[in-house]
This record gives sequence, C-alpha cells and structure tokens, in this order.
Amino acid sequence: MNLIEIAPENLKILPFSLWHIKCLLLTSGDFQKDHFNSMTVGWGSIGSMWSKPFAQVVVRPTRYTFEFMNRYDSFTLCAFPKQYRKALNFLGSRSGRDSDKIKESGLTPCPSQIITAPAYDEAELILECKKVYWQDIDPSHFLDPATDSLYPQKDYHRIYFGEIVAARGIADYRH
Repeated sequence: MNLIEIAPENLKILPFSLWHIKCLLLTSGDFQKDHFNSMTVGWGSIGSMWSKPFAQVVVRPTRYTFEFMNRYDSFTLCAFPKQYRKALNFLGSRSGRDSDKIKESGLTPCPSQIITAPAYDEAELILECKKVYWQDIDPSHFLDPATDSLYPQKDYHRIYFGEIVAARGIADYRH
C-alpha cells in the first residue's frame, strides 16, 4: 500500500470508529528476530498524555500477546481496508501459541521505521509506539458495577501507554 508519513499531530481519525468498527491489529515483538505476535484490539484510545502523542491499548493476561507486550518495549497498531476483515477476525480468534496464525492469515509482516515491532504491508494506517507506562486494571475502581460483567473470568486487562513515534497512512488519515 502507498503510505505517506503523517506527523502525529496531523492524524485525522474518528476514534470510536477506528477502535470499535474498523478494529486495529496490535503487534509486539521483534521483526528482525522473527519473534512477535499480533491480536485484534477493539478497546483503547489515541490522544495526548504527558505532552506526547500516545496510543493506549489493553491486553488480558490470558492472551499470548501479553507475553510480548511485557517483554518488548514497543508495539504497532495497524488499521486495514475492509477486504482484510476476514484475516483480522482470524487473528483475533486464534492463539499464536498453537500455530503460526500470522502466516495462516495471509497478511505480510514488514519492518517498522523506528521500532522493533513489525507492521503490515496491507495496512492503511500504521502507528509505531514506544511503551512509556503500564498498569493493571483494578476492579475495585469500577464506578459502574456493570463493567465487571465484562470480566466473567476475572482476567482484567493490563493497560499500556505508548508514545506514537511514527505514523504512516493513506491520505484519508492526514489532517
């Protein structure tokens, strides 16, 4: 895909649509070492924190990607055109512990420009993020008790904040 560099302050996104409708692919690990994993994510945020552009993602400790997020200092978030929805659904429903799900998905990992975590050739938006903070969700802080019902296994997410250090995308994502 023909992507252009986009300064993080010039990103043009519809946050709810990007996370909830389009869905993003989170990838952490090291492309050069061929040691990485991906999962789809539908919860998170993009904005400004500590005077830096950031992306915030959440990963349950039961997910294989959790191990990569804890071991490596970076991650990518990639958005894809509609024709890749089947591949994203596949990646979100399989574990990389059990098979080479990335190869089976048909998507093509590629090196990022700045960080070690890979991106994907088919992506229409790539955010390269350097981890700056993490914290585990504490259910005693839920103000709406119904939120806890989203955790029947009590596998509360870990929240990761990543500074967006590079962004590339199609022109639609540039302000």
